[in-house]
Amino acid sequence: MPADPLHRAGNPQRSMTSPPSPGSVASAVEVRRSARRRRTVSAYREGDRTVVLIPARMSEAEEQRWVNVMLDKLAAQESKRVLGDAQLAERAERLSEQYFDGRARPTSVRWVTNQNTRWGSCTPSEGSIRLSHRLQGMPEYVVDYVLVHELAHLLVPGHGPNFWQLLEAYPRTERARGYLEGVVAADRLPHLPAARDA
Repeated sequence: MPADPLHRAGNPQRSMTSPPSPGSVASAVEVRRSARRRRTVSAYREGDRTVVLIPARMSEAEEQRWVNVMLDKLAAQESKRVLGDAQLAERAERLSEQYFDGRARPTSVRWVTNQNTRWGSCTPSEGSIRLSHRLQGMPEYVVDYVLVHELAHLLVPGHGPNFWQLLEAYPRTERARGYLEGVVAADRLPHLPAARDA
């Protein structure tokens, strides 16, 4: 069986791995192998993808394991970044431009601590958007989804077909909804006491 040309030793080679592990922000992973790299593995975000740098001699199984480890590390680092209200408003403006041609223009976007049963809310008549503080620390694509959801309400107030059609513009809608449903389901699980050593 011929050797995989993407994984020959020598100059850095690239391979694409999709989809990423759950919770990851990027839609694709690019693995770059290098003969100069001996033991270290590193990763960084580049646009809408994650680049993972590994030694050229690494096996396919080791590659997959390290890709998962690095995706988890990046997600943990990103979840520690908390946006302030001003940054949240800037993000909403950018998302409106990206997905709604700038038509959704909120007058205010802010975090609130009094929303324990909703992830976000919007008052179209005032143009105000409020996001639950419980979203802080969740992956960026989840926060973006909630922002896009509330921005869409500035254009279509209800949850009818036109509203859901607008949300189709955001490519991670289903993934983000799944993440949030998982959080809700985990909160409903019974909390068992810690096991005792015998």
